[in-house]
This record gives sequence, C-alpha cells and structure tokens, in this order.
Amino acid sequence: MEKAVILLSGGLDSATCLAIARSKGFQCYTLAFDYGQRHRCELDRAALVAEKLGSERHSVMTIDLRQWGGSALTDDSIEVPAANDRGEMPVTYVPARNMVFLSFAAAWGEILKARHIFIGVNSVDYSGYPDCRKSFIDSFRHTAELGTCACDEGWHWHIETPLQAMSKAEIIRTGVALGVDYSWTVSCYDPDPSGRACGVCDSCTLRKNGFAEAGVPDPTLYQER
Repeated sequence: MEKAVILLSGGLDSATCLAIARSKGFQCYTLAFDYGQRHRCELDRAALVAEKLGSERHSVMTIDLRQWGGSALTDDSIEVPAANDRGEMPVTYVPARNMVFLSFAAAWGEILKARHIFIGVNSVDYSGYPDCRKSFIDSFRHTAELGTCACDEGWHWHIETPLQAMSKAEIIRTGVALGVDYSWTVSCYDPDPSGRACGVCDSCTLRKNGFAEAGVPDPTLYQER
C-alpha cells in the first residue's frame, strides 16, 4: 500500500478527504495542528475522526501562531464575524497557514516515504482564502520537489486536492457514501466550551447550506441564540 499524509483539522472537509484517501487504498497518516486556534475542540474531533476512519498514526504538531495573531482564529481581541459581516479578505484567514501546514506534511512524508499529501482545500464553497487556490497548490508541489530529496532522487510529490472543485453538498454526499459520520466533526470558528457550534460564522453557514442542499440531516449541535 502506498502511504499518504492527510492534513486533518477535525472539520467536515478534511474528514471527507481522509475517507477518500482510504477508499483509494492509501495507508493514511493523519496530521493535525495545535497552532493556538480558538476552536481547539477541533483537535479532539481530529483524533476521533482519525480513529474512526482508520489512520495508521495520528500526529499533532504544536506551533504557536498566537505569538503574531493577525487573525480572529489566533487573536482573541479580533471577533469572529457572522457570515454576512466578512469583508473582502475574512479576518478568519490565518496568514500562510496552508503553506506552513503543507511544509510540515512534506517533512513527515519524506520520513515516511509517503509521496502523497491530501489537503481538503476547496475553490467553490469556501471563505475566499488565497491558500485554497489551485495555483498555490501547484506552486507548492514544485517548491516541495526542489526543497526535498525528490529533487536529487528523481521522485515526485503528489498534492491531492480531491475536494477542489466540489460544492459543499457534493462533499457531504461523497463522505456519507464513504461512511463518514459528520457528527464526529466540527467546522465552527467560534464554538462554545462544550464544542457546540455558533451557527452564524462563515464556516457554520457554509456547512448548514451544504447539508440542506445535499438533503442530508445536519448532525451539528448548535448554540441556542
């Protein structure tokens, strides 16, 4: 079995990505990040998803992006906005986050001799983050080949983005068909201490609309408002 590193946040998209990788026959190694995010309950959900979907090994990398802040997810002085309140670039964007995460995935993948990295980026139903675009992913693959032993040993990286062109509804239908129970996941940017989703942030809104469009019951526990 070929090995793959799966970036796993504990959210809907990354859980689906892991299920897709497993369905393709990959031996999956999941990687989550404790980067100082306010929605830390996602770390528990990532571990649960890894267990339920058969990760060979689940690893959590700790990095402290709160040292710099600059995002509502890493700076408590910046409020998480409701979906219709976000500007051109949402304050929930964490600068260069996917670039950082993919770099760690490439480092671990090189050690594991895993040539495939799965990441659940999407360019259809998403918040407009620049590091979710296909052009960035293509560029990172090239950079990873120049910056690792791939350059000298003649092998290639494959950055797998199976959700890139899918709507949220299509992602949900795919996951359900592959046995994903979305009650395992949390997508909210600002959940309460018990893990209940706020129901109004951009991520919650995309998730709600996705379940409605897919015709699948939404298992998310929302805060009372």
